[in-house]
Amino acid sequence: MKVLYLLFSFLFIFLMRLPGVFGDIRNPFTCIKSGAICHPGFCPRRYKHIGVCGVSAIKCCKKP
Repeated sequence: MKVLYLLFSFLFIFLMRLPGVFGDIRNPFTCIKSGAICHPGFCPRRYKHIGVCGVSAIKCCKKP
């Protein structure tokens, strides 16, 4: 039983959202202001997903 508690604690830590990774950009204005683009679906090649543009289906993508 103690192993299950340890397993659940590790899963909880690894599945938590990392602060600052996807949480900062939530609308198109902040996306474009940060020098990124709003793209429906997945980000194009060589672009990194940094947030959403209002709706979760439209991603905010930026070149690294």
